[in-house]
Amino acid sequence: MAAGTKASELRELNSEDLVGKLREAKEELFNLRFQAATGQLENHGRLKAVRKDIARIYTLMRERELGIETVESA
Repeated sequence: MAAGTKASELRELNSEDLVGKLREAKEELFNLRFQAATGQLENHGRLKAVRKDIARIYTLMRERELGIETVESA
């Protein structure tokens, strides 16, 4: 996943792809935490970006579950 994936990019994905992105992000977060624990992590800002990506994906999944449509400005 790119650093700071945009919500507009995620909205274009279908539900299965969104679940796949979530799985990838969680795996990346696990690896980053492991690196941080062993002292190998160089970019600590990446932890924050991945956590935000996960939250963004969960938010979009919940919006779809509730049937909420958001209008993005051009």
